Amino acid sequence: MTQQHILLFFISVLFTFTINSQELQDSLKVKEVYGIRVGIDISKPINSFFNNETKGLEIVGDFRITRNHYAAVELGFLDKTTNEDYINFTTKGSYIKAGFNYNAYKNWKGMNNEIYVGLRYGFSIFNQTLNSYTPNVNGTYFISETLQPATEFKDLTAQWLEFVFGMKVETFNNLYLGASVSLNKMINTKEPENFKNLHIPGFNRVFLNNTGVGFNYTLSYLIPILKKNK
Repeated sequence: MTQQHILLFFISVLFTFTINSQELQDSLKVKEVYGIRVGIDISKPINSFFNNETKGLEIVGDFRITRNHYAAVELGFLDKTTNEDYINFTTKGSYIKAGFNYNAYKNWKGMNNEIYVGLRYGFSIFNQTLNSYTPNVNGTYFISETLQPATEFKDLTAQWLEFVFGMKVETFNNLYLGASVSLNKMINTKEPENFKNLHIPGFNRVFLNNTGVGFNYTLSYLIPILKKNK
């Protein structure tokens, strides 16, 4: 009986040790959250509030595919009146940008922040309205006169690529603040006769060589779908 008791004792100790070791290993495993993150670019409603000539909204979203790779998309619209030295025009339309982000930031245990680079394909469909323009006749005997043709050019399109650099920081549980800057390069654009698309929804101001720059400041929420061991 004594030998049986000793044997049972060692078996119970070994079994308890195995269970505790497994529980310890499970507790040491770090869970990474995978899910859909949706939000808005908060800079556009703020700009619309303080500037009566600009109205816009952008919805942002991403989905985690692997540990460091995210599918990303932005949807938005813009109604903006631009007043320059010799021309006043209104741009109105919508756009979509889709691509991916690569997170280069190595998070500590329990963190889920991002410092990322990304690529987007952008497409926009919009209208341009030439509100007024002033012919540049400086240095002549003619007096400049502002013309108001109110000419609308419809069904214009543009396609471009964006190279994106940005970051997202988890401020509260599943709530993120983000900021990014993009360098844009036009692929193709449909322009009306005798008028150049100087501003395109989603692309922003068109500079020389059909390049542009974009910024956004986002507030987004992560909807968890599953957790994986790191």
